[in-house]
Amino acid sequence: MGTLGELERAVMDAVWDAAAPVSAYDVQAQLAEAGRDLAATTLLTVLSRLEKKGFVASDRAVRPYRYAAVASRADHVAELMHEVLHESHDRSAVLERFVGSVSAEDAAVLRELLRTAGSRG
Repeated sequence: MGTLGELERAVMDAVWDAAAPVSAYDVQAQLAEAGRDLAATTLLTVLSRLEKKGFVASDRAVRPYRYAAVASRADHVAELMHEVLHESHDRSAVLERFVGSVSAEDAAVLRELLRTAGSRG
């Protein structure tokens, strides 16, 4: 999937936050609430770019077109974490720094996830 630019991220946040597929006008309204006034044509361009990158799929059978996320926000973040680890020359050091910087609550979640993952394999 890859990384997102600032505007792409804002658009994806609007898509991820939506309960159903959204139009560019839906995204425009959500971003306007956050203080970002953008033209619908700009958002259509961004949504088209996101579709080419594999982040959204469009339903072109309806007007205006509706867009839905191909993967969840959690899937995207996990993919970014994998990319960072893959690019690192010292994965152990990266993981050590990451684990050393998480909260006690997040550390407990990680321990439990690793425990249950180990029991499945």
